[in-house]
Amino acid sequence: MRSKFLASTRRWIGASALAILVGLGGGSAFLVASAPMATAQVQPAAQISVPAVANPLSFADLVEAVKPAVVSIVVEGETDQQMSQFNFQFPDLPDDSPFKDFFDQFGRQFGQGPNARPQARKYMAAGSGFVISADGYIVTNNHVVDKADKVTVTFDNGDERSGKVVGTDPRTDLAVVKVEGETDLPFVNFAEDDIRVGDWVVAVGNPFGLGGTVTAGIVSARGRDIAGSAYGDFLQIDAAVNTGNSGGPAFNLHGEVVGVNTAIFSPNGGNVGIAFAIPANVVKQVAGQLIEKGSVTRGFLGVGIQDVTRDIADSVGLDSPRGALVTEPSAGGPAVKAGIASGDVITAVDGDPIDNALDLSRTIAAKSPGTKVELTLWRQGKEQKVSVVLGTLKEEQQPSGSEQTAPQPDEPAQPTPSSVGVTLVPNSEGEGLLVQDVDPNSIAADKGFAVGDTILEVDNKKVSTAREFEDAIAGVKDSGRNTALIKAERGGNVRFLGLPLEAKD
Repeated sequence: MRSKFLASTRRWIGASALAILVGLGGGSAFLVASAPMATAQVQPAAQISVPAVANPLSFADLVEAVKPAVVSIVVEGETDQQMSQFNFQFPDLPDDSPFKDFFDQFGRQFGQGPNARPQARKYMAAGSGFVISADGYIVTNNHVVDKADKVTVTFDNGDERSGKVVGTDPRTDLAVVKVEGETDLPFVNFAEDDIRVGDWVVAVGNPFGLGGTVTAGIVSARGRDIAGSAYGDFLQIDAAVNTGNSGGPAFNLHGEVVGVNTAIFSPNGGNVGIAFAIPANVVKQVAGQLIEKGSVTRGFLGVGIQDVTRDIADSVGLDSPRGALVTEPSAGGPAVKAGIASGDVITAVDGDPIDNALDLSRTIAAKSPGTKVELTLWRQGKEQKVSVVLGTLKEEQQPSGSEQTAPQPDEPAQPTPSSVGVTLVPNSEGEGLLVQDVDPNSIAADKGFAVGDTILEVDNKKVSTAREFEDAIAGVKDSGRNTALIKAERGGNVRFLGLPLEAKD
């Protein structure tokens, strides 16, 4: 219930909203004199002595140096939005209705009905950016300039110039804008060293159109993954970030860009001290490709993957939950050509350990297409290495499964209770076994198995009958393991689950 509440109140905001809290408080103390014969004894409190601070921390010199390279960006454009946001629908009336002409006429005006005219709506938005070269290349967020017809760049001294979008990358939410005709603009550099949790950061940007605004904080965490983003390695900072800060830089104390401010986490739409920035190493790599080619190319392995849980680790014999479990390789993809199969766990790339599925996605995407990489796999209780030549990742590219054919069961298609708390029936329309019922008091129910799930494999063995299922479960127990690896499908999505075969203390 708590998670549902949080999910309903939290909002991810690319350019966050404003909230103002006003607090009024006051108090008074009264001393009441006693009778003349009583004497109050007052002991003086020890006075606090504050030592003089020789060099108080100030960001003034830093800000004065970097502000000329930070710009405000205003975009204008049009969007074809139908007017259905008025939350009413015009009725579908018969041809002989006296009201049909009336509703047809006004329905078209409001963007409804078969002859509806989409209503083009103009919009304006503001964000931030920063200059990375003397000849006018500017980094900002993709969501700031996406689909913009006009981009206006305003510099710290008030000069306005027209900007052109030279490339965008929705996956990382980054974009590059170019101001033409410049040769000597002040610009900033990206930090080469990794920033650490606890380091100071200074954010400069254009919140609510108030250009040149400076806020400061520290790096609160690294490697954050936020909902709705295809990229999951954000810096978390507590410098105030609001609407209009998107695309602006976060600096270290050397005046180097350590991140691009992109989103905030807020239950109320305002700044609550949790902002997210794309790290400098990613921004530098993406911006370089956008300037050079106008787009970004990434390596492609061609596998569906998921995290390795404690139960899954137990089921495959791993010493700890680590790596990325392959759910389904793409037909004809690089992984299939290298012999990678469903159920393999990728634990390292070129010798660098892989923590989870997101870590593998980032690692592969950071490599160029055509790169040869060495993958360390955990397969059937042993470690082995394979070499893979990466392909090119295309947007919306998804791993595909193999062709499904109807099984030929060797037993009647009737529900059969299993030893693990699920009732199974052969799948007459495809592979595997359908879950017809789940004992609510079973471990299977605790692990999330539900009616309608399709069990495809047990311990990397295909199952299409209740007998095959029980034989595979028995095989897991005979091997000395207490957790079975189950490959299941729900709603077209294939996942692995670790199913303990006996209750744990």
